[in-house]
Amino acid sequence: MEIHNKNNLVGLIKRDEWMMKILRVVKELNLPDWWVCAGFVRSKIWDTIHGYRNRTPIPDVDVIYFDPLIVDESQEKKWEERLINLAPGIPWSVKNEARMHLVNNIPPYTSSLDAISKFPETATALGLKVDENEQLILAAPHGIEDAIHLQLKPTPYMIQTPDMCKIYEERIIKKDWKSIWPLIRVHHC
Repeated sequence: MEIHNKNNLVGLIKRDEWMMKILRVVKELNLPDWWVCAGFVRSKIWDTIHGYRNRTPIPDVDVIYFDPLIVDESQEKKWEERLINLAPGIPWSVKNEARMHLVNNIPPYTSSLDAISKFPETATALGLKVDENEQLILAAPHGIEDAIHLQLKPTPYMIQTPDMCKIYEERIIKKDWKSIWPLIRVHHC
């Protein structure tokens, strides 16, 4: 199946009961500036384009939020526990982007969307959430073109310095996405 634009992608996700359940469960937490992002979205796109009938297992479901008032990692673990209670069997990973600059040794993010824009790959810099009216919202600071055209490229943030490029290049090797989705085209820094 081809995905031609944002509307196709949103429709595809709306028809995916598993993804919508996850988004509704996360919404119940009422986290500030929350998104379910990264591989959760990218894998759906690439599985669909590759014609896979079964979902490629993902190592985790990345939930991010932005709360500058409580930046203790233990709070993230509490949210993970709550998600596990609400939806057991999902590999939850919760991160407060208001503290992740300390982990990544970079300047602070201003929001979750700012953090998504600085993810390593454009095809991974995607987020989803549902609003109070059950409308699906897609965050794509670099657009969806690279993801739907199977292009694995570094985000502009990652090509700023040799150290950032090295992180991107190491991820390509570690993640080995080409062995899972052979049609993708990998671009190097």
